[in-house]
Amino acid sequence: MPAVGRSAAFFDLDKTVIAKSSALAFGRPFYRDGLISRRDVIKGAYAQLLFRVGGGSDEQTMAKTRDYLAALVKGWRAEQVRQIVRETLEELISPYIYAEAVLLIEEHRAAGRDVVLVSTSGDEMVRPIGEQLGVTDIIATRMVIGDDGRYTGDLDFYAAGPNKVVAVKELATERDYDLATCFAYSDSVTDAGLLSLVGHPTAVNPDRGLRKIAIERSWPMLTFRHPIPLARRLRERPAVPVTAAAIGVGVGLAIAFALYSKHRRTKAAITAA
Repeated sequence: MPAVGRSAAFFDLDKTVIAKSSALAFGRPFYRDGLISRRDVIKGAYAQLLFRVGGGSDEQTMAKTRDYLAALVKGWRAEQVRQIVRETLEELISPYIYAEAVLLIEEHRAAGRDVVLVSTSGDEMVRPIGEQLGVTDIIATRMVIGDDGRYTGDLDFYAAGPNKVVAVKELATERDYDLATCFAYSDSVTDAGLLSLVGHPTAVNPDRGLRKIAIERSWPMLTFRHPIPLARRLRERPAVPVTAAAIGVGVGLAIAFALYSKHRRTKAAITAA
């Protein structure tokens, strides 16, 4: 991956770098410490499910999710949230970081690119995860904190959908990135705008909506399957060739699908006989 000019690689977090939802991962300790009720846990999980299955890309859905988040955290002490994240990060996040993502981040760094995490989750969650990966550049949701140290229920910035595009454009202008040489990785159709912004978009573990777009636009796709705990990653370099996980689109995908279908039909005929 030779670096050309000032360039960066932008990574979505959930299901792209880690094998779970970062926000939902902290639901249990938030519940344990009395920040949320059992009803909030169930409602949050259900909302996340609908968001991912349905794509959640329309403005109305994102607005509802934003308003729900703001109302949920109102009155929470920001320092308590940071402390909970620090204390539970090793248990809830570290074992679920994809080895393939870690290797890809290292390759971009070796090529001289900046690495930026771009996530809808709160900055209080995303930044410590970034620190574990050696990533200090973060674009995440920021909530307003009052003079009493508690969240006011207002959002300073909601890092979702089109807002990610705005934030990345601003950072590119600030640092003089050539977006045509930049890379971006995401699993969600909600990040189609972000992927379209750079010269090298890649769909990672894409949902149904993003897979369709990737096929239509001939974007490469990657499948990440190997979350490895941090302690093990420090002992051994991940032996997972990222390039080998790439799935060609267009003609290659069509041929693979045709061969698979033929194999299934042949197997069915043999079974029936």
